[in-house]
Amino acid sequence: MGGRAIVVTSGKGGVGKTTATANLGLGLAREDRKVVMIDGDIGLRNLDLIMGLENRIVYHLLDVVRGRCQVRQALIKDKRFPNLSLLPASQVDQKEDISPEQMRDLTAQLKEDFDFVLIDCPAGIEQGFRNAIAGANEAILITTPEVSPVRDADRVIGLLQQSIGDPRLIINRMNPEMVKKEQMLNQSDVLEILAVPLLGIVPEDEEVVIAGNSGAPVVLNERSRSGQAYRRIVQRILGEDVPIPELNGNVGFIQRLGKLFFGR
Repeated sequence: MGGRAIVVTSGKGGVGKTTATANLGLGLAREDRKVVMIDGDIGLRNLDLIMGLENRIVYHLLDVVRGRCQVRQALIKDKRFPNLSLLPASQVDQKEDISPEQMRDLTAQLKEDFDFVLIDCPAGIEQGFRNAIAGANEAILITTPEVSPVRDADRVIGLLQQSIGDPRLIINRMNPEMVKKEQMLNQSDVLEILAVPLLGIVPEDEEVVIAGNSGAPVVLNERSRSGQAYRRIVQRILGEDVPIPELNGNVGFIQRLGKLFFGR
């Protein structure tokens, strides 16, 4: 039995998808799992920066696909966790330079050697998306609790259901104070709209930015609220029954509309 291939995706860019991939990869490696992360955002790679591995890249994903090197030559091992590796993307190629079939073959090969293959998917639903989901058996969907990202996430769910099934959802950058002020959707709102299983909620936390800039993802920070949230999410991925704390404020937006128009 091979490892689990999980694509981490979103409908809109800027919701924290690559940051989530880095934190989940490190979190799983902390739990003694053998993990490889694939940066599927060809032409716009960022996963290496967040991981602090940008200066160690020699080969990349397209080099492997084109036969210029072996997979093991392109993998960058994280010095903090030798059981964690990164397969970086190319910055000079296009998403069209690799096919879903090639990604499927590559993912299948990596599943033979790793417990988890995490694929950082480009935002949107174009060629990069089709490539990233091709070899995945599971999907994690990232959204922030705002109307536009949630609407785009809903569209991605429909596409994922056709090939992988229901994704599990991470609501990122939840701010309880903004929820109380009715400036942000709350947990119930998002779940009612998207109707997929909730994997976890990551609170708004300035430590995430600091960690990303330093190449030390926040899951390594024991004091960080978002780091704690990612560690709980990792436990759920591993099958543990870990409660999800609610980060809601007052009555949700959809519930308020119901009371206003339908008296319920």
